[in-house]
Amino acid sequence: MESITRRIADELSVDQAQVRSAVDLLDGGATVPFIARYRKEATGGLDDIALRTLETRLVYLRELEQRRTAVIQAVREQGKLSDGLLLALQAAPSKQELEDLYLPFKKKRHTRGELARAAGLEPLADRLLADPGLAPLNEALAFVIPLREAVEGEDKQPDFSSAQAVLDGVRDLLSERWAEQGTLVGELREWLWASGFFTSRLRAGQDENQPEVAKFRDYFDYAEPICRVPSHRALAVLRGRSLEILDVQLALPDAAASASAGAGKTAPALAEVRIARYIGWSHRGRPGDDFLARCVAWTWRVKLSLSIERDLFTRLREGAEAVAIRVFSDNLRDLLLAAPAGPRVVMGLDPGIRTGVKVAVVDATGKLVDTATVFPHEPRRDWDGALHQLGHLCRKHGVDLIAIGNGSASRETDRLAGELLRQLAQSAADAADTGASAKPPAEKMVVSEAGASVYSASAFASQEMPDVDVSLRGAASIARRLQDPLAELVKIDAKAIGVGQYQHDLNQSELARSLDAVVEDCVNAVGVDLNTASVALLGRVSGLSAGVAASLVRWRDAHGGFRNRQQLLKVPGLGPKSFEQSAGFLRIRGGDQPLDMTGVHPETYALVEQVLRHTGLPVAQLMGRRDLLQGLAPELFSAAGLGLATVQDILVDLEKPGRDPRPDFKAARLNEGVHSIGDLREGMVLEGTVSNVAAFGAFVDLGIHQDGLVHVSQLSHQFVSDAREIVKTGLIVRVRVLEVDLQRKRIALSMKLDAPAERGGAELRFEAAGARQRQPRSAAPAQSTAMASAFARLGR
Repeated sequence: MESITRRIADELSVDQAQVRSAVDLLDGGATVPFIARYRKEATGGLDDIALRTLETRLVYLRELEQRRTAVIQAVREQGKLSDGLLLALQAAPSKQELEDLYLPFKKKRHTRGELARAAGLEPLADRLLADPGLAPLNEALAFVIPLREAVEGEDKQPDFSSAQAVLDGVRDLLSERWAEQGTLVGELREWLWASGFFTSRLRAGQDENQPEVAKFRDYFDYAEPICRVPSHRALAVLRGRSLEILDVQLALPDAAASASAGAGKTAPALAEVRIARYIGWSHRGRPGDDFLARCVAWTWRVKLSLSIERDLFTRLREGAEAVAIRVFSDNLRDLLLAAPAGPRVVMGLDPGIRTGVKVAVVDATGKLVDTATVFPHEPRRDWDGALHQLGHLCRKHGVDLIAIGNGSASRETDRLAGELLRQLAQSAADAADTGASAKPPAEKMVVSEAGASVYSASAFASQEMPDVDVSLRGAASIARRLQDPLAELVKIDAKAIGVGQYQHDLNQSELARSLDAVVEDCVNAVGVDLNTASVALLGRVSGLSAGVAASLVRWRDAHGGFRNRQQLLKVPGLGPKSFEQSAGFLRIRGGDQPLDMTGVHPETYALVEQVLRHTGLPVAQLMGRRDLLQGLAPELFSAAGLGLATVQDILVDLEKPGRDPRPDFKAARLNEGVHSIGDLREGMVLEGTVSNVAAFGAFVDLGIHQDGLVHVSQLSHQFVSDAREIVKTGLIVRVRVLEVDLQRKRIALSMKLDAPAERGGAELRFEAAGARQRQPRSAAPAQSTAMASAFARLGR
């Protein structure tokens, strides 16, 4: 365990004591949000990101140690555990390197090399390798085994009845021996990772004009150093291979070797040269050299090339998946922590054409109070009737906001909402002229409806709205996600929210683990109102399971709500440990104890009492007194068994009780006259919402069913290496249209509004990504290539 602690500490660049404390807390059942917020002294202030990394590495390294123990025991039982091998096994830093060392000792089915060894050919193999001056055919004659009649029920015997058959057996024996050398395999793998090319071609028989095939046009003739392939390109090519559209191979850097061999000569593959160097042999024209050259070639071409290609493709995929999962997680975090509109009456509009626009009104608490379906579009075209019904609902319930889903007919429905608001504004103006009080005008905005249909048919929706038609539940979800994105989106499987790349191609268990961690961290960073939160939201609170969350809601319904945090201990299934982990993240507004609405944990209420005695004020008067609290020295209270970090957090909580870390709400406004991609023109300046962020750029929702791409080079006048340095999901931005490709439905945008557009410039063209390159590139790819490869993301 000490070695694991030391390694994690080195990787995180922190002290071993910090890691040791964090591991002890995790092993004791503490959650990452609890440790990050309430155990800062123990961990030296490790934040949730560092703790998540620590948790992941801890699981991996413990699995590695378990496997290491099993491997050492297995080799020991075979009587082959030398001191050198033991040291090598103990020092193996990864699972792959451990398995490389174990490869020669693995129990496996009878191979051709083992059959040759069993037939007594190993001495001949050793002799020919030690002395290439020997003539292989002459030496093999002494090892010929005449064929005998087969015995019924007996396994088929290998044929070593001729000198050539004997040499084939020696070849199999030597190639298996060399292919099982962990050091050799590791060296070849790392060399090819640094020097090999990741290549793809259109598979024979595929029609490049077919829409599903044309998506991969950028990869019909593609090559790039495998160690430099970006995540999105790797996943695109690998998807093309899985769909049997692309043929994908690892190409060796053999061009230079072939050129130096001269015309009419065939140079050995560089991989074979490396194998020969490893075994200490070279071709010098001796009688046995041609045979040994064939053995070396067999080792590479039959035993190692495909397995190493598979290993490197796996490495490439795992690295690409890790990046994609991180992008997905970052985008999800931004979306969950988007600004809430707060307790306002919202009308949700779920656009539709033939089936009508579904309407749901929720009150300030999120309770569904009314529903309807209107048919302003084809085929009924009841525009006036729809305006009349929507206006009636707005006046009846005092609607403050109109949330419009961004699906089909979103633009048309936004136009309907715009006319509705103009009519309501005119009615309000007329009322003001008569001296009547007028309600402030409502606002409208388009919101993502990703996952709304999934929620509509879910168990959560059935429990919350059992008597409401499934088609109307989506409109209610659209309205609620404007009020509080976090509270509503936790009800939906994060993978259905649509803020990731290639999500169906990723390791689903790793993706689910990462997304669950993001949801948990976001929920606990904001805090949860104990008396209004849904089961889905409570189930994400630190220390609470779905079952305990359901018990909380049942207790709340039976007793009329919680008055203080101590009542949590009365809930069936919620014991002291769950109380410790969850209490600080659960808020009670208007309860018996004012501190219960803050992030101050009940275990530190005694410290707050010291602060109250020091100031001479009751807690209700102290809370929110920024001038007074900022004048207090945290050191005065840290001596009471609590560290300075905890005291500072408590004083901040008292200064801003019930604070919400999310930004203020702002509505993006759609651009009039732009209803489809065909309405876009170069040079237009539009407002949109960032829907997805990747390292190569940001996708912006313009409200026309097709997101545009702001390539990383167009985000700022300054150099930007990662788009997240400038933008995040949910951010409202102003962009300029650079180019529109109607055929491929691609929109190139720029956030450099004051830069002149250079029509036909490199940044504006959509050219094939990754043009075939047989030699490593000395310069970075052109921006046109980067832009096109960014668009090559599938699933958009």
